Amino acid sequence: MKCPFCNYENTRVIDSRPAEDNCSIRRRRVCDVCNKRFTTYEKVEAIPLIIIKKDNNREAYDRAKIETGVLRACHKRPVSTDHIEVLVDEVEADILNCGEKEISSRIIGEQVMNKLKDLDAVAYVRFASVYREFKDINTFMDELKKVLDK
Repeated sequence: MKCPFCNYENTRVIDSRPAEDNCSIRRRRVCDVCNKRFTTYEKVEAIPLIIIKKDNNREAYDRAKIETGVLRACHKRPVSTDHIEVLVDEVEADILNCGEKEISSRIIGEQVMNKLKDLDAVAYVRFASVYREFKDINTFMDELKKVLDK
């Protein structure tokens, strides 16, 4: 690390500890040339996740979009906000841990539907009807039959 006072190329770390936010490391440093001390913070660089939409457009990942879709599907259903939060957390963890820089919105939608299927059948059908863009009542009925058969 370059000294901010004399621009010497190398400095020594004399103390390291977690910062107050517990998301970064606070390092106290000293320059061997001018003997001045300064503090730096080290933080993990988050790589932005890009979502590939159905029309092949790309946009930055936004957790709120998943939450909004699940909340709409669960509207007036006996599903607690804690259950919704857990569902969204699980989907988010799955997509962030897959190691990809880009992921299809189709994969996210399928994961949400799979988790909703176990949580609430009506919420699942609501979400599926919007996500899969049911064109007519027959498509809707086919999906209902799948749910009823299980």
